[in-house]
Amino acid sequence: MRISILAYDGCMGAEVFGFADIMLVANRIWSLRRPAEPAPFSCSIISAGRAHVTLAGGATLQPSLAQDPDLLVVPAFDFSRAGDIDRIVSRLDPELALIRRLAGRRRVASICGGAFLLAEAGVLAGRRATTAWAMAETFMRRYPNTRLEPEAMLVSDEQITTSGAFTAYADLALWIVAEQAGPSIARAVARFSLIGKTRASQAPYADLRAARGRPRGFARDVERWLSEHVAERYSLEAAAAAFGFSTRTFLRRVKQDTDKSPLEMLQAIRLEQAKRLLETTSLSVAEIAARVGYGDAPSFHRLFVRQVSITPAAYRRDFAPGRAWRLGAGSTAD
Repeated sequence: MRISILAYDGCMGAEVFGFADIMLVANRIWSLRRPAEPAPFSCSIISAGRAHVTLAGGATLQPSLAQDPDLLVVPAFDFSRAGDIDRIVSRLDPELALIRRLAGRRRVASICGGAFLLAEAGVLAGRRATTAWAMAETFMRRYPNTRLEPEAMLVSDEQITTSGAFTAYADLALWIVAEQAGPSIARAVARFSLIGKTRASQAPYADLRAARGRPRGFARDVERWLSEHVAERYSLEAAAAAFGFSTRTFLRRVKQDTDKSPLEMLQAIRLEQAKRLLETTSLSVAEIAARVGYGDAPSFHRLFVRQVSITPAAYRRDFAPGRAWRLGAGSTAD
């Protein structure tokens, strides 16, 4: 498979080089196991006619000229606020033209915010896609004709594949290795590269409240009130009365300002508080459930799995900063 990784000014270097290096490792392992057969991947870093590219971290490189690959991989760009996106993409007309040209004839994949460039090029219209969880709300506002699945790690819709946040370059690369070279090669690459098990979802990593951005005005006041009463049994009547509204008016105002119901807002608050408690305390799952307003621990467990995609115990195992995280796995420091 001929793979071209599109480098452009301001793109994320780790996504460019990390993806390329995983494909290199796949070739090396293939050659060790099947020395008589040609390596399965030919990987190059290209530009859309630019002789030099400055990556987001400041490094520069001299990419090859655009080729006619079997797969074009588009990494993300660096930005600090949603308002930067218009300025950034306005400078990338050659890259957008290249994406449009290849998307009709070849496979195209994006990493993280690279999905914005695919959408700007018009190749995601009417398609399913994903992007970095923290950028999901911005993406959905900009491209409402794309069916975004913000919690998915990988989404493939015919010839277009999109992947989640930053290190999802590894998930995308391993998926391609498994598809083209077989699952056993992909497993060997993952072991050699110290890449963990394939991640099906971004949900365990996502802070849903942070992804939506800080609410303003009435929505901010409602969020604050719900946070202050998070451990109490939810009452729509009590919440509406606290703001001097009827329940009907309260529901309409909240929906108008947040596109959520008060209960959906409360569930997001409760889940984020539960995550923090799982990360920072040794409280049992039942105790945490009670602290965030769920008297029935099994109901809390089911909600957590449905929204976060893993169990509370698995979340604690993966995200609590234990000894190995602080000192480095295998450390013998006391």
